[in-house]
Amino acid sequence: MKFDTPAGTNPIDQGKVIGKPTHRIEGPLKTTGKATYAAEWHADVPNAAHGNIVGAAIAKGRIKSMDLSAAKAAAGVITIVTADSAGALDKAGRNTAKLLGGPEIQHYHQAVALVVAQTFEQAVAASHLVRIDYDRADDGKFVLADARDAAKPVQGRAADQLLGDFEGAFAAAPVKVDATYTTADHAHAMMEPYATIASWEGDKLTLRTSNQMIDWCRMDVARTLKIPKANVRVLSPYVGGGFGGKLWLRTDAVLAALGARQAGRPVKVVMQRELMFNNSVHRHATIQKLRIGAGKDGRITALDHEGWSGNLPGGGSENAVNASRSMYAGANRMMRNRLALLDLPEGNAMRAPGEAVGSIALEVAMDELAEKLGMDPVAFRVLNDSQVDPAHPEKSFSLRKMIECLQVGAKAFGWNKRSAKPGTRRDGQWLIGMGVAAALRDSPAMTSGARVRLSADGRVTVETDMTDIGTGSYTIIAQTAAEMLGVGLDKVSVKLGDSDFPVSSGSGGQWGANSSTSGVYAACVKLREAVAAKLGIDPATATFAGGKVSGGGKNATLTQAAADGEVLGEDTIKFGGIRDQTHQSAFGAHFVEVGVDSFTGEIRLRRMLAVCSAGRILNPTSARSQVIGAMTMGAGAVLSEELVVDPRFGHFVNHDLAQYEVLVHADVPHQEVIFLPDLDPASSPMKAHGVGELGICGVGGAVANAVYNATGVRLREFPMTVDKVLAGLPELA
Repeated sequence: MKFDTPAGTNPIDQGKVIGKPTHRIEGPLKTTGKATYAAEWHADVPNAAHGNIVGAAIAKGRIKSMDLSAAKAAAGVITIVTADSAGALDKAGRNTAKLLGGPEIQHYHQAVALVVAQTFEQAVAASHLVRIDYDRADDGKFVLADARDAAKPVQGRAADQLLGDFEGAFAAAPVKVDATYTTADHAHAMMEPYATIASWEGDKLTLRTSNQMIDWCRMDVARTLKIPKANVRVLSPYVGGGFGGKLWLRTDAVLAALGARQAGRPVKVVMQRELMFNNSVHRHATIQKLRIGAGKDGRITALDHEGWSGNLPGGGSENAVNASRSMYAGANRMMRNRLALLDLPEGNAMRAPGEAVGSIALEVAMDELAEKLGMDPVAFRVLNDSQVDPAHPEKSFSLRKMIECLQVGAKAFGWNKRSAKPGTRRDGQWLIGMGVAAALRDSPAMTSGARVRLSADGRVTVETDMTDIGTGSYTIIAQTAAEMLGVGLDKVSVKLGDSDFPVSSGSGGQWGANSSTSGVYAACVKLREAVAAKLGIDPATATFAGGKVSGGGKNATLTQAAADGEVLGEDTIKFGGIRDQTHQSAFGAHFVEVGVDSFTGEIRLRRMLAVCSAGRILNPTSARSQVIGAMTMGAGAVLSEELVVDPRFGHFVNHDLAQYEVLVHADVPHQEVIFLPDLDPASSPMKAHGVGELGICGVGGAVANAVYNATGVRLREFPMTVDKVLAGLPELA
């Protein structure tokens, strides 16, 4: 499938609205507190009771007994939901663990009860009166390094990939790197907690919740509760961050639905922040071994990336080797994923799963190899670029400008001022260093639908179940409709996050922006055809501009087309075998400058630059926001973020935002983003790719490489806490 229609034929190519820096159209609602998030539907559900989750106090074992008598007798208590009272539940297909545990316990803080009371305070107080006696299993496995040897090969899309003769090529390579890198468990730590208000009308359930994928949520809650999908409505118009943690149905939604059914009235459940880290999903910790061999000319001849991660039985792996499959050339390759069984909370998707942490190890290893070769790290990466997919040489990339990203970034960042010898550049007591990394993230196009209405007053309304998780979906969808129908943004209304609307791609996997706007594009094509037909104008030659339609010597207004009633266009775009024809990815390059205190080992980010090649940038304002947020998140992954496992009891001990340390504005004083002026006709009619996950890929490696350039201390265990830096600093005295 190709969408290479020329400007004038494809209305989106006019570029009057789409591609222009635009402030978020829903911004005033958010900044004035008028945007309704999941727990804020007070006017629509004024009589909701409150539910408080009771989480399991062990990581593995069984509930021997549960005494609810004191809790039931507490003030304001309406009902208590447990596995016994809930009845038979199915396990949602996209979740590894049951969302309501008992008697078997699969992980720490797995929900085992919901106390429903008249007020929030009463629910919290009564939940502390639930008495549970556990039979704790003594065979729990909680540490990846200890379970590594028993890990099994991963099947499916993440299965082993063997090309050529790696062992022979690596043995023969005159220059090589053989190193192991580790990354920690990471938490999504989004601003809005998991939250749901559930209400029943007869046998029909409405969930006002916080979820990235409306149709998935609707499908899985229906399966879990064993009710028809048609009986479930999901509303999630505003989502206060998700990062992949809200891709799946979560405990809050299931327990709110069960609580509301049992209480006979609506129930609100907002997951306690201290439960979010252990009750919900997280990014898996990884162990990664890289072996890269190159000739003296710097060309890679052998590349092996092996990754280990752990999960509950039935869970998936962190596909850390994915970036290495396609990033650099090299005929002899081994890509291997191994999955160990752990009794920690479920590992699952978190922003750029696989590439985010895999690219840290890959880009540090590339830096190490460049140094051994005596080559500039930028030049080394440029030399090993590949215009075909190394894992599938018969398939080319639809758009790959990694070389341009590196070269443009090097010039803009002042890379020529970098000292090739580590530990030699100072600013007072601060050791200064620069680092670079390339970035890749697959950017698939997904089936997506929309409905567009034209009313008699000339207003255009777009309806789709697409979500806005802080990414700017409202605005780019409005821009698409405005461009296609020749009206200003002030004439467009966008309604999102309602399962009554056509099913969209949803927000995830870096597919949301390109796919959802393509669905709106398709619906607008249908509306253009309907409008033109009403006005007696050939749709193939019709021009929509300034609220008017012209063609074949005829001119009319949009209001005339809808004078006798609303005109509607609805469609769903499907991309067929497009991914079989070309490899669709977004590419980038990250440049970082750090300062490291020569006495304390403290690391400070000084400057960061991302250069991105991602097709048409639909809205540079929100795209830049996405990239700088991702850059910050990627830097945090190597500087501070770590869920610390207690190997005795099998839980993450730092389960709050006071102890789980994310970077803040003050930690990143200067960030810049450059978008290359690209179009990708093979990607979609929008000719775009995603950027929201590209920005996190590679940046951690660039930070680590900058720290090495500043200090000469090469760290391979992340995060790079002060104690690890200090261990190498005395040699510089």
